[in-house]
Amino acid sequence: MQSSTYVERRARLAERLGPKAALILASPPETLRNGDVHHKFRQDSDILYLTGFEEPGVVVLLVPGHATNPFVMFVRPRNPAEEVWTGRRAGIEGAVAKFGANAAFPVGELDTRLPELLEGVEELHFHFGRDEAWDAKVLGLLGRMRAAERRGRRAPARLVDARLGVHEMRLFKSEEELALMRRASQITAEAHTAAMRAARPGATEYEVEAVIDYTFRRRGATGPGYPSIVGSGVNATILHYVENNATLAPESLLLVDAGCEVDGFTADVTRTFPVGGRFSDIQRRFYEAVLEVQIAAIEAVKPGATLDGIHQQVVNQLTAKLVDLDILQGDVSALVESAAFRPYYMHRTSHWLGLDVHDVGFYGEEGVARPLQPGMVLTIEPGLYVAADAAVPLSWRGLGVRIEDDILVTADGYENLTRDTPKSVAEIERAAAS
Repeated sequence: MQSSTYVERRARLAERLGPKAALILASPPETLRNGDVHHKFRQDSDILYLTGFEEPGVVVLLVPGHATNPFVMFVRPRNPAEEVWTGRRAGIEGAVAKFGANAAFPVGELDTRLPELLEGVEELHFHFGRDEAWDAKVLGLLGRMRAAERRGRRAPARLVDARLGVHEMRLFKSEEELALMRRASQITAEAHTAAMRAARPGATEYEVEAVIDYTFRRRGATGPGYPSIVGSGVNATILHYVENNATLAPESLLLVDAGCEVDGFTADVTRTFPVGGRFSDIQRRFYEAVLEVQIAAIEAVKPGATLDGIHQQVVNQLTAKLVDLDILQGDVSALVESAAFRPYYMHRTSHWLGLDVHDVGFYGEEGVARPLQPGMVLTIEPGLYVAADAAVPLSWRGLGVRIEDDILVTADGYENLTRDTPKSVAEIERAAAS
């Protein structure tokens, strides 16, 4: 991202906030993996969106009405001794020179400097309910400011959910952001194609995962945007299966849900394909039932449509497919009404996509689903999952299929960002044989 992009985003957010409001964002804490070894740090997506700053231990303050310091960063100071161990820091000077802060201070001075910076602010925007320690810190700050009101410094009178501003901005992707998402989609397509070639009897799920990770990094992505799901056989019926340690059995299906991250933006793609490269007749019939429903759902994406409406279409069509497959019996409408489909399709069809795999933005207002608008990016991911002990014909037991693409809403319909990932039976078999 160009530095001007962050300046423009902050300017748009400042206009949304108004001169009497302020926004506080805090990076997540570094977490231990085990012993004294930390997980690799990933910056809070809102901070990344507004600043591009990737270091831990930062607090961002936007005060649009402040005369001299509308954008302030509290960061870890430079410390050569510590930087030898944990990497270079931007420090106070870098926060101003490289990241555009009007002022920067050591993060240890946050409590003492905030009251002055918030003077004249009437409403404070913050992500309440995300981190109990930060909830307590902000409430404590307000309490101290109220206690000092006799000395003329007034505390903010209103607390506002930060999602009303920055998250609604993030929901609509710019051309620069879409370029990153298209790049992530291209790399993800290569990784899924490589996984199809690698899925041979006797290989392991983690070998296929390694091929995916290697492709991500080789092509310049940060890595996976979320833990990759590589589930073969009955493991494909576990929605968030991440053990990825089973051996691939002959004539089984392999479900891969994996997407790479590029400059913070992630793809999210699921493909299901046969180990060894050829669908059996039973597998083909089951797979094409889901594929037909998924293609129809993608075709339903357009301005004015809703995710609830698309999901209901998918539920109706998948239920009809379950009757065709003799997994359910009866009238389709009655089966939908009684939620008889739920043991076989238990998740939603779509979610927003962007800096987070389950990206931000409200899904409705006052109980009504919001209409889709150009610039939104969402997933379309129907699936069918039959448990190994389900009371259904034996041929369907243990089968799990999910097919997922990333869809941009355009002025006249949609663009499938992940269309280059093989999806039809012929495309998958051809990719596996290449």
